[in-house]
Amino acid sequence: MNRPLQEFQDYLRYTRRFSENTVIAYISDIETFYLFLANQNMRDDEVDKPLIRLYLKDQIDKYVSRRSIQRRLASLRHYYSFLQDKRYVKDNPFLTVQAPKATKALPRVLYEEEIRLILLANEKRTDYLRDRDQLIIELMFATGLRASEVINLTLQSFNLNERFLMVLGKGKKERMVPFTDRVQVLLRNYLNGLRKELLAKRKSSQPTNILFLNAQGNKLTIQGLRYILLSIEKKTGEYVNLHPHLLRHSFATYLLEKGANLRVIQELLGHESINTTQIYTHVSEEKITKEYYTAHPRAKKKID
Repeated sequence: MNRPLQEFQDYLRYTRRFSENTVIAYISDIETFYLFLANQNMRDDEVDKPLIRLYLKDQIDKYVSRRSIQRRLASLRHYYSFLQDKRYVKDNPFLTVQAPKATKALPRVLYEEEIRLILLANEKRTDYLRDRDQLIIELMFATGLRASEVINLTLQSFNLNERFLMVLGKGKKERMVPFTDRVQVLLRNYLNGLRKELLAKRKSSQPTNILFLNAQGNKLTIQGLRYILLSIEKKTGEYVNLHPHLLRHSFATYLLEKGANLRVIQELLGHESINTTQIYTHVSEEKITKEYYTAHPRAKKKID
């Protein structure tokens, strides 16, 4: 490692107090660029826009993802600002360089059969946390709530008889989301049974109105919710990489395929812009195409 890069690493670590993983990522990105410079017989103070464009072409030719290229350019932009401040270079040629736009990956969704199998398999569990976990996955698929919204649900969030809940989403905006009669049954069972048992394990004397509690009777964290979904896979043997956003994506795609209006889905998901919801139209089209080519007897196109 050369002296300027060593100084930059110390700056990130001790002045900016970046995490070790972030520092490692920065240094790795910059060292990749230095390797490119060595192959071009160029020094770091000789870099200009034509050379940067050549570097971008080199990265694309090596099948580096556009997202990774964006990150590397950001690292180099920061590094060259540091070099400029330290007078190692005269200017920062990366300031006005546009990164290639990253292609937005379509979210993966669960097929109806996958959801059915997970729900059936989880129902067969015999451990005492089954009822809470069953309610979580049924509720998340029935409502499309974000992980943060799920863990912050309270007893007052629900109108059990009318089957809807009020959720406080991003930007402190409240919205109404209906839920299924199956969730209604599971919710009643949980409130009258397991939740009372979990409350009894709670060490704090302070009462809580939080709906979902962990094994110690405390409020779930987002990390705890993710752990629950992973543990459901281990306990049921149904591995689909279950996580909160997978259920949210599946909820939205399922509604769209059943003919729900995109504006309605936007409202249910709590999206600020219809453009955010629009991605589910592409997911649905891709899913329909895949099912067609898989199922149709005369379809010849190969699907990955």
